[in-house]
Amino acid sequence: MRASGTFKVVSFTPAPLAPEPPVETGLPVGVATMEKHYEGAGLTGTSATLFSYAFDQAKSVGTYVAMESFEGALDGRAGTFNFAHSATTTGGPSREAEFFLIVPGSGTAALAGITGSGGLTVDPDGTHRVWFDYEVEDQV
Repeated sequence: MRASGTFKVVSFTPAPLAPEPPVETGLPVGVATMEKHYEGAGLTGTSATLFSYAFDQAKSVGTYVAMESFEGALDGRAGTFNFAHSATTTGGPSREAEFFLIVPGSGTAALAGITGSGGLTVDPDGTHRVWFDYEVEDQV
């Protein structure tokens, strides 16, 4: 099944990052928490996100890795689950080395037994889109 929609970042809160020993690289590294709100065809909910990145915003070059805890509904099935995603940009609008996975065993309530993948895109106007290609194994 596929559920798709858009999301908005409601909050982005950077956290201090001071690795020991200090290591300087060619890109600034950061960690943040985010809150997102989702809506669309068969998709409603919110998520809490742990977001880490090595990124140069001026050049639009870098990579991020994120773990999200989603609470809401996919196609009317309400519950929670985790999903992980990452991607790399090299200065243009396209993304490379994308990864998106629903974490096995993380589903609860009507989403218990959920598995699958999905993806994210950003439109030229800045609209963020997401989709989940998923199955829910009936729990006995």
